[in-house]
Amino acid sequence: MFLLYLCLLQVLTGAQHEPGYCSFYEDCGLNPAVEGALIPPRVPCKDYRKAVNVTGDHYELFKSVCPMLAHGEGKTLACCSFRQLTALQSSLTLSKAVLIRCPSCADNFAHIHCATTCSPNQSQILKITKTANITQPAGMVKEAVVGYEAYVSTSFSDASFRSCKNVRIPATGGYAIATMCGRYGATLCTPQRWLDFQGDSSNGLAPLDINFKLLPDGQTAGLPPGAVLFAGTALNCNETTPTGGEACSCQDCEQSCPAVPQPPPLPEPFMIGRLDGVLVICIIVFSCIFLLLICYVILDPKDVTCSDKASLATQEFLGSLFQTWGTIMARYPLIVLPVCLVVVLAFAVGIKDIELTTDPVQLWSAPQSRAMREKAFHDANFDPFYRTNQLILTAPDRPSHYYDSLLFGEQNFSGIISKDLIIELLELQQKIQAIEFWSDELNRTASLKDVCYAPLNPDNPSLTDCAVNSLPQYFQNSMDNLNAQVNMTELGVTKEVDWRDHFIYCVNSPLSFKDITALGMSCMADYGGPVFPFLAVGGYENEEYTTAEALILTFSLNNYARTDVKFKVAEEWERGFLEIVQEYQKNPNTNFTFAYMAERSLEDEINRTTAEDIPIFMISYAVIFLYIAVALGEYSSCKRILVDSKFLVGLGGILVVGCSVMASMGFYAWIGIPSSLVILQVVPFLVLAVGADNIFIFVLEYQRDMRRTGEKREEHIGRVLGNVAPSMLLCSLSESVCFFLGALSTMPAVKSFALYAALAVLMDFILQMTAFVALLSLDARRQDANRCEIACCVTVKTPHPSEPNQGVLLPLMKKYYAPALLNPVSRVLVVRSYFTNNGISVFLQLEDSYMLDYFAYLYKYFEVGVPTYFITTKGFNFTSEEGINAVCSSVGCDQFSFTQKLRYATEYPERSYLAIPASSWVDDYIDWLNPGSKCCRIYTAGPNKGEFCPANESNIPQNGVLRPSVEEFNRFLPDFLSNRPDLQCPKGGLGAYDKAVVRDKETGEIIASRFMAYHTPLVNSQEFTAALEKARELAHNITMTMRNVTGTSQDFEVFPYTVTYVYYEQYLTIVNEGLFNIGVCLLPTFVVCCILLGMDFRSGFLNLLTIVMITVDTVGVMTLWGIDFNAVSLINLVTAVGISVEFVSHLTRSFALSIRPTKVERAKEATANMGSAVFAGVAMTNLPGIVVLALAKAQLIQIFFFRLNLVITLLGMAHGLIFLPVLLSFFGFSSNIYILLYFSSISITFINFIQLQQTIVNFS
Repeated sequence: MFLLYLCLLQVLTGAQHEPGYCSFYEDCGLNPAVEGALIPPRVPCKDYRKAVNVTGDHYELFKSVCPMLAHGEGKTLACCSFRQLTALQSSLTLSKAVLIRCPSCADNFAHIHCATTCSPNQSQILKITKTANITQPAGMVKEAVVGYEAYVSTSFSDASFRSCKNVRIPATGGYAIATMCGRYGATLCTPQRWLDFQGDSSNGLAPLDINFKLLPDGQTAGLPPGAVLFAGTALNCNETTPTGGEACSCQDCEQSCPAVPQPPPLPEPFMIGRLDGVLVICIIVFSCIFLLLICYVILDPKDVTCSDKASLATQEFLGSLFQTWGTIMARYPLIVLPVCLVVVLAFAVGIKDIELTTDPVQLWSAPQSRAMREKAFHDANFDPFYRTNQLILTAPDRPSHYYDSLLFGEQNFSGIISKDLIIELLELQQKIQAIEFWSDELNRTASLKDVCYAPLNPDNPSLTDCAVNSLPQYFQNSMDNLNAQVNMTELGVTKEVDWRDHFIYCVNSPLSFKDITALGMSCMADYGGPVFPFLAVGGYENEEYTTAEALILTFSLNNYARTDVKFKVAEEWERGFLEIVQEYQKNPNTNFTFAYMAERSLEDEINRTTAEDIPIFMISYAVIFLYIAVALGEYSSCKRILVDSKFLVGLGGILVVGCSVMASMGFYAWIGIPSSLVILQVVPFLVLAVGADNIFIFVLEYQRDMRRTGEKREEHIGRVLGNVAPSMLLCSLSESVCFFLGALSTMPAVKSFALYAALAVLMDFILQMTAFVALLSLDARRQDANRCEIACCVTVKTPHPSEPNQGVLLPLMKKYYAPALLNPVSRVLVVRSYFTNNGISVFLQLEDSYMLDYFAYLYKYFEVGVPTYFITTKGFNFTSEEGINAVCSSVGCDQFSFTQKLRYATEYPERSYLAIPASSWVDDYIDWLNPGSKCCRIYTAGPNKGEFCPANESNIPQNGVLRPSVEEFNRFLPDFLSNRPDLQCPKGGLGAYDKAVVRDKETGEIIASRFMAYHTPLVNSQEFTAALEKARELAHNITMTMRNVTGTSQDFEVFPYTVTYVYYEQYLTIVNEGLFNIGVCLLPTFVVCCILLGMDFRSGFLNLLTIVMITVDTVGVMTLWGIDFNAVSLINLVTAVGISVEFVSHLTRSFALSIRPTKVERAKEATANMGSAVFAGVAMTNLPGIVVLALAKAQLIQIFFFRLNLVITLLGMAHGLIFLPVLLSFFGFSSNIYILLYFSSISITFINFIQLQQTIVNFS
């Protein structure tokens, strides 16, 4: 009975498992169970028969398709007909297109399917599980196999999988296995999942269902009686194939990689013992400086020196010169003022031609800098980097939910991955895509298609050809696809599948043309390209895309030169984009919280914040004017308030500042040096600080000085000017020379700022010596006549007091402040604390750099770094075999080729900052030329005979070559670059490479090409800068290697380029640039101070030391207050040097010329007399205006103008009015002996004696 049962079972199944027999044979037609297949799903007929001996053409085709099973003609048995082999060849061609770069992988992949289709022992290694009746063309009905179970040993399946798992797709930098593992992608792919996808007819590629059962070698449990495991020999990826295919390259096979030395370990932090080395060195340096000062004091000379004599001679000369000058200016005010006005207008008229630079690239990157030269080369050959317009949307309050998927199991979906929000995003996307506007440049209505980046149809794009990357693109932006629902049965379970199943599949297999669900939809975007998940969603971990916290919507536009008419068209489209997005953000029904940015946003933000904060600046200047007008007045009695006030003088001082700035701007506009918004905001503030100080010193000195008997008003003004003008000259000349030298900077913004500031300060001094002196003379006439300031015709009878007006500050500083500051205990504490703080400030300034909060969303949610191109220049022979091997990374290429080195760098992303190897047009061109890919073909008949035939047309392929000749390389390269990739030939270069290769139009020589890689996500300027530095190091290494290739020009170069490099290159040199600029600013302060003080080197050194300490402490406080070191703060630091001169130099000169007998008394006198004027003129002028800037909305103003200027002013005041007097009391000269001798000599005139006596009395 048992034997009878077995016989009956064999009859019913129609097949046994025994060697030499087939389970099916011959092509039976199309599988009726497969719908929407991407290739014809041809299936075999069920036919239990002996294996067939293949001969003739049948054998030749068999040997071509399945060489591993061929044993010679007449000696080879097989279970596949000629028609089956043709269908198998067509099916394998699709996979070979991406696997052929690794011959052993392609061989193993073919081996699996050849074994199940053609093995002579086919019946032993598979069991038919499903059949269907198919009517033949002749009307006969045959039983076709539409499903079977294949038995494969894990040793063969695992080895095959290992040989293929690292094969790359050069165009994307990703793994080919990701396209062959369905929903699992490359990361989660296993041998079982890999084969399961090959046998899933729902993927649009497999003609029938195959259930691969993978079992360990020797295991029989689970196998039908007589069945055996297929355990063929799988090649390792570093082995050659039996047909002569070379071992796979390192790019595709880890076993082929040479021994690459590990990079050296990162340097340890610089430590001295257990302390930070930098801090220890700072302490040592400042200790040495302190000891040198002590030694210098001990060597204080007691005799008259040449310096003493030179000092007096210099002061006499300058005093006499300015006294004469001031008398003349005061005597003819009505002539001086119109002349000054004419001169100012002559300069200022140039403002009509002023050019404002708002492009950040032109502001911060020097025209001849390396980054700008590389950008120019890139833009000239490849068009500018495409323009990005992007939204990153979140829905933080939306709860997550779980979805029990039929195919993927239970999945956690974040709140933002919900259908209603995707629909809302799609509606927003479609609204943006529909933007239309009238373009004067095109003289017609323009839309997105006129400026969009359309990689697969660049010549005549439609809206659907525009590259828009978003989650709705997985559904081809179709509401019908998004709403599609269908029942699906899997393993006996029937459930509904919908958009969620399609989404899960597509984010894991974005290159798929058909998902494996019953929906059967493509994952490709409507413009024909893939949407990689990091371009659609963000804020996920470990590739769990369903838990993403953000949706990303990106519109890519072509970029154009600013002179191109389409540049304005693109900007106008972006204006419409911003208007829609801003309107959408204001809509209360919006369910998203999002950030957005257009390509024009950075430039727009600079302009917008400037316009919005202009009123704040105007209020700031108004507050300063009000303070100056009130503070300059002499208020002896209420009845004389309108007489003694100085509103007009204060207004005149402000006008002098404004005229000097206008003259500077007009002059440079005249000669073609562009300005910037930073200049408009910083230079007036700087000149106002300098000008106000000089005004206060001059006016207060005039008010405190008694007119001598018989002295005319003009002579009085001239004499006062002779006393204070040398000090004003000292500061103004120091600052002007400082800024002129600062123009040596390579940064355009710093250079133009320095030029504008230098001339403005110089013009301010000239106008103060002319126009302001004349204005003060007119005001003195009015005041002497007791006429009111506003109503000049009204006089007041109350006479002017006979005693000079010392104001409020001078008595306070004489009586309380100077004695308290300069007592023995205070002096020691001040010096010790200031030197300690300064050392800490040097240590603190080594902290991190600045990155705008504007990009916070980008850094938080974007999961990939910026793309970077490695660009080759002219001079390399790509057409030679040696040249190809030196560049490519596929089979037969050099182990240390161009693209191989980039691949090695990605092995250490934390060091190289490269995440994905470069896409290589050379590699894809080689694969495209390979006959196995069926891409490179020509017409063999008809009117186009001999011409290129695209891959989507049927034609007999011409044999290609792995390494083309020079003629073949040049002939087929244009065809490759214009061939649109499709399912038949995914290696076509259109879209990926059509703009990556630039050839000379006459010779055909490749004069530029680029290879695109990706950086790791970069989150701050320190990482951006390090990425630039490492990319340049790598490119230099590649350049040196490629120059060794025969025929390569020695000026050939490889360099990296991405759009951010021009912004961050400044950080490579910002420290050196900053030290240079500050250094050249400090040098003239020392030189000018020494010269104008009569070669008084000690005073010049102490003056310089205090300014250095202010600058160093400013950088230290910048770190503590989040004001980081970049080009904008460098401008402010240069400004800080100029303002520091105002705080320091006046007081230093006053100390140097004092005739008090001891250093402490001289410091007290200088602090009281000059310190009060500096406090009133600089500190109290700047502070009210700076405090108003705290109301500004712009972050740029808040950080770099409010915070930094407040720091500069407070530190300048603290050092100039606290530290410097104490420093001078310790380390200044005891006295200028020659000046004392001069004033005490018999030859002294009576007038000078009275002046000396009154000075002593006043101080006492």
